[in-house]
Amino acid sequence: MNTMTNIDDLRLFVILVEEGSFTAAANKLHMAKSKLSRRLVQLEKQLGCELLIRTTRNQQLTESGRLLFCESRQHIEALSQVEETLALSQNQLQGHINISLPLEFFNRAISQIIADFLQLHPKIAITCHHYSGSLPVFDPHYDLSFVLHEQTLPASNWIARELASFPQAIYIARQYFNQHFPSKNDTEMQALTIETLSALDCVLAEHNEPWFFRQAESEQVIYVKGRAVLSSPEMRLQACQQGLGVCKLPEYVINSQNQNQNIKVLNLTSPPVAQRLSVLYQSRSIAMKTRSFLDFFQSRIGQLL
Repeated sequence: MNTMTNIDDLRLFVILVEEGSFTAAANKLHMAKSKLSRRLVQLEKQLGCELLIRTTRNQQLTESGRLLFCESRQHIEALSQVEETLALSQNQLQGHINISLPLEFFNRAISQIIADFLQLHPKIAITCHHYSGSLPVFDPHYDLSFVLHEQTLPASNWIARELASFPQAIYIARQYFNQHFPSKNDTEMQALTIETLSALDCVLAEHNEPWFFRQAESEQVIYVKGRAVLSSPEMRLQACQQGLGVCKLPEYVINSQNQNQNIKVLNLTSPPVAQRLSVLYQSRSIAMKTRSFLDFFQSRIGQLL
């Protein structure tokens, strides 16, 4: 990088990428779009490469732009922490926090946590996005990404911190149970081996989804089959209630829906592994506003249990 590159130009570039458009960035910076555009062109000339591909409808980072953004953002954040530290001394944390969350994950409880945090810090704004699927996109726009997982997360440049774990069970509709085990009642039924699942239809979250079970000091994995593949936990529960197959869900999904009259837990010799909640962030030196929210979230995580 040219040693004469202006730190303020880098800051403008980071904000431009985070805001997603010249209009939004100019509004945040209280700067004319034409001036912001000239500053970007100046930065590109200093670096000798194009950073943004600009069209009338959107903007897209080039490979050089993505590298500059990822490498510069943490340093710009570190400089911003000085301002935040001074503001904190006057109880005035400020700034914008971008968060990504799994689909249908404690929406009401987390909404309350966010609302309470914003009430405490009136100069902070929060944008919350939801994603479907097992993993979030490792997007540098997000300050915090929460992920639910059963196994170790794949390697990445992000830092992962485990926050909580949630027990899971295999659920079956009573009519589906009676159909497959007509001669057994709840009291006579012995615990089934997990191999029994291969003879049953299962409601899956993903195609070719592996189900993991605890067995003594190890884990065992089986691949189940089914006609319904639904990324939404609530939809999987409804499909199970309608007799489309058994499903694997965290206990909190059943409890939160208050719809456990028509389903029961399938008693297995090996229980499913717990679902874990982890948070991902890009650097150990995260901004104070982000760390404050994460600390607040952890202090209220009991509301999710």
